[in-house]
Amino acid sequence: MKYIWTEDTGAGLHFWKLVNQLFFDDAFVIESKGSNQGLLDALSEIDIKEDEKYYIAFDYVVDNQDIRNKYRMLKSIADKAEGKIIILDVICFEYLILAFEKLVIWTDTGKADKIKIREDVLLAIEDHRINLSKIDDEKTLQYLASFKRYSTERVMKSLVGEFTQNEKWSVKGPLMGECWYKDCCVSEHPDSLRCGKPEVEDGSEKMRVLIQSEEIKKIISMITG
Repeated sequence: MKYIWTEDTGAGLHFWKLVNQLFFDDAFVIESKGSNQGLLDALSEIDIKEDEKYYIAFDYVVDNQDIRNKYRMLKSIADKAEGKIIILDVICFEYLILAFEKLVIWTDTGKADKIKIREDVLLAIEDHRINLSKIDDEKTLQYLASFKRYSTERVMKSLVGEFTQNEKWSVKGPLMGECWYKDCCVSEHPDSLRCGKPEVEDGSEKMRVLIQSEEIKKIISMITG
């Protein structure tokens, strides 16, 4: 049996279930452990059988000391598991959405300032953090400085929210917004937020395009070997 364990609940967990369904033909058992600590607790208690393998989607940002400490513990557990526990190279679920090459086109946001900030932030990602020294734009730096409790993960979540305000594109509810995985994306009211312009209408095909994006492909390759 093969498992993908994540700390994500809601849309993040739904994302992994869709990946399993559309890319792996339901070959994995997808489970949420609720938090980074939940992942550590679950891994410390399992007795791994010969035919089992665990892929761990642990949100790892280096500008959070608590997460760094937990990651060291996770790595220690994995190192003793003789290849049965594989830590996936994940910053956070929201980063995978933010880095999606078609995010701006599909969601059809008109926020030129946030589009520029997104570009600056993505170019500054280095070793699981935003390297501020790589950013010159004053407005982007002001945006980052506006966070009372700054961390790379908080920035990712906030920026993704700017692009997915339409609930049908949202990635912060119990499920991913319908536009990600269903056949249509239709605004129900004339004054509603923009619905977007995916070049494909089929829901499964849209998810496959997302799964084949550069950052997600890197993670998938760790699972497929």
